[in-house]
Formats: sequence, C-alpha cells, structure tokens
Amino acid sequence: MKQIIAMGGGGFSMEPENKRLDHYILQQCKAAQPRVCFVPTASGDSDGYIERFYKAFKAENCISSHLSLFSPPLDLKDFVNQQDIFYVGGGNTKNLLTLWREWGLDALLRTAYEEGKILAGLSAGSLCWFEEGVTDSFGPLTRLDCLGFLPGSHCPHYDGEAERRPAYHKLIKDGLKSGYAADDGAALHFIDGKLHKVVSSRENAKAYLVERQGDEVAEKELETLFLK
Repeated sequence: MKQIIAMGGGGFSMEPENKRLDHYILQQCKAAQPRVCFVPTASGDSDGYIERFYKAFKAENCISSHLSLFSPPLDLKDFVNQQDIFYVGGGNTKNLLTLWREWGLDALLRTAYEEGKILAGLSAGSLCWFEEGVTDSFGPLTRLDCLGFLPGSHCPHYDGEAERRPAYHKLIKDGLKSGYAADDGAALHFIDGKLHKVVSSRENAKAYLVERQGDEVAEKELETLFLK
C-alpha cells in the first residue's frame, strides 16, 4: 500500500500544542515503533526546525531521526531504506526539489513510496508530491513543476494566506491542472494515488477539489474528519 499524507499546514511546527495530525501520521504505520525521519531540506536544514521536530517526537512511541543533504549520511540509500515514515518540512519548494534531484533523493523516495514507506509533510512538504502546484518559492505565487508522485496540482495554506485562493483559481484558469487545496490544519490522505480521506486538527479546517469547468473554476468542499 502506497501512502502520502499532504498537510496544507499544521503539525508540530505550526501547532506545537496540537498533535492530532502528527499522531494521525504515526497511526498509519504498522510498525510497532516506527522510524520517523524528518527532512528539513526546504528550510535549509534550519537548526531550530530540527530541534522542534525532536522535541515534538521524543514523547512518541517512535525512533526519530533527520536527513540532512548539507551533511548527508555516508550511504544515503541505506539510510532511506531504514526509515518507515518521511516527514518533510516547509520552506522553499524549488530549493527542495533542486537539492533532492541533485542528490538522487527524489528517486530514492519514489522507491521507498513504492515499497510502502509513508511520505508526509506540510507546505513545501505537501506540495512536492504532486505534479505541479502553487508556490512563492521565487517571488509572487506562481506555478511550479513538482515530483508527480500524485496526479494533478496542489495548493497548501489555502485559508492561511489571503492571496492563495485567488492565485490558485487564476492559475487553474490559465492552464494549471485541477487539484486539491488544503487549509492549515487539514491533511489529504492518499492511498495508491487516490484520495482516501481528509482529516483535520482544527474544527473549521477544510480541503477542496478545485477544477476547471469550461471557462470557470469550480471549488468543491470535501468531507473532512475532525480528529478528536
């Protein structure tokens, strides 16, 4: 079973007192004590970000680690093979993709995904898995080609930044593929490339199917399960 959990925003870095989404990610792994690897590439391996990850997950029943491409393990393939869950942080998606491709991490994660390892993340760590999406990695919100593990496009932070919704609608009208938008606190759980469930850590957080219909863009609110 191939799984990706794409968060529009949330998790330990945005909601340190609200562990609902992080717990949901851990619960999808069958391992008794999952090996969770934080990938902070998009933030330039921010020390503070890495410290917050370890602080958040030290109380959980898991084995935590992080993957730095600025100080990589001696055997990157072997390190990736040892993990059960990859949790990708936010930041600059374009930089993330450039570095992953340079190191071959994109291919290693594709193999890990095909083998049943769970891929998760927020913001850049959510956007990266789709074919394309909306980013501010190099100026005003614009289109970015991504990894294509999931079909279509994606827009995170849908309710968190006022310009996100109109930018996503305009880009789809101009030719961006239809796709999924997620509010901060909402997560899209895909199984075998298809949307399985939408969950949220906040009662009002939602996700949407946004698609072009003729010359217009239609937005459909998706059923969302609030995690108690």
